[in-house]
Amino acid sequence: MKKFLLAMLYCGLTACASPDVRLYQNAEPKLNLPQYFTGTTDAWGMFQKRNGEVVKRFHVEMVGTQHDNKLVLDEHFKYDDGSTQQRVWTLIHQPDGTWHGTAADVKGEAIGVVAGNALHWKYTLLLPVDGTTYEMHMDDWMYLIDDQSMLNRASMSKFGFEVGQVTLFFKKRS
Repeated sequence: MKKFLLAMLYCGLTACASPDVRLYQNAEPKLNLPQYFTGTTDAWGMFQKRNGEVVKRFHVEMVGTQHDNKLVLDEHFKYDDGSTQQRVWTLIHQPDGTWHGTAADVKGEAIGVVAGNALHWKYTLLLPVDGTTYEMHMDDWMYLIDDQSMLNRASMSKFGFEVGQVTLFFKKRS
């Protein structure tokens, strides 16, 4: 029993661990969120269970606009099962350099930090599944590859245990 409890403690502690975004401080090209997301961007992605099984694929068309000091991202999802979803993010750059974001299906605020070519977000997504809404902790990383391309990988967890991952590829329209 003691070994089991130690193993559970270890799993719980390592599930929360992620690299410090400052590791990417010198990585090029530098990510400028308003510059990258203003205009239309397409993304293709998938959700995988923790065992690696792909259970959902999707395409996102995103239109980004700037209003005063706010960056608004209007996302339209189309899933492989034919279902659709819309999420509208409102992102505000804070004086301390962080980004705070809100959306209707995000509990509280998403808090993000940009360093070099990377953005690291943490937030709680309200995820509806079969009539029940689950609070999923998102540990979300975006990496700018070039002026037009970005990769995104997010880990979804509940009670400190990873339940799956979301992977996306973004391509800025010219």
